[in-house]
Amino acid sequence: MKFLFLLSALLVINHTAFSQTIPSKVYSWEKAPVVKKDGVIDRTILEGTTRDFNGFSVHGITLPPNRAPQPAQTLDDEILIIVKTGELTVSLGSRIKTLGPGSVVLIMPGDAHRLENKSAAPVTYHLMRYTSKEVPDLDLEQMKGQSFWVDWKDVAYQPNAKGGRRNIFDRATVMCKRFEMHVTTLNEGLWSHPPHTHRAAEILLLIENTAQESIDGVMQSAKVGDIIFLESNVPHGILNTTQGSCTYFAFQFE
Repeated sequence: MKFLFLLSALLVINHTAFSQTIPSKVYSWEKAPVVKKDGVIDRTILEGTTRDFNGFSVHGITLPPNRAPQPAQTLDDEILIIVKTGELTVSLGSRIKTLGPGSVVLIMPGDAHRLENKSAAPVTYHLMRYTSKEVPDLDLEQMKGQSFWVDWKDVAYQPNAKGGRRNIFDRATVMCKRFEMHVTTLNEGLWSHPPHTHRAAEILLLIENTAQESIDGVMQSAKVGDIIFLESNVPHGILNTTQGSCTYFAFQFE
């Protein structure tokens, strides 16, 4: 019960308390406020409101090795998980999978799920949680079973003129009219695109080397683990300023 209470305290977010609009900028993994309790580490990377979401947050969670099993949880909002390091064991209903770095889990409202570390080393993952301003009339029983995972090992790499790309998913969800997610590998010295805008908000997550993001004409540096948040219609573009290629998740949602 102690572990269940702790995990609930880390994950249950009082969205009504969010009143600050999230600025478009780079949010540092290293500078994020940290809470530690009973071996669990919670980094609050960003939280607040956006154009399309009443409650929006990104945390970095580290679970210590060999944690005791916990009861499954069900939530009323949507969750995206990206494994950063280690191995995360995910249960979605009766389905169970152990996922390594780069793997993604999308959990729909009402779906029972469990996140565990059964390995002998810590596991760290990004956790994004969000509730739409246009919340639909949710029939949680009818929606059960729509959650899924994408194992990094199963995602094909597709080379292109600037580096390469891995397509993760592109679909509507309960909380998003459209949620598109891919991973870009960008060769040294290149822009992914000239600075541009689009209606959907976007997040970039560096997973290899460093880069600089032009945000409304201002260059900002980003490292592995940092979150680049780009609100709807904010001019932006990413430049690989490191030696060799850089790799990052990119997801657009509205």
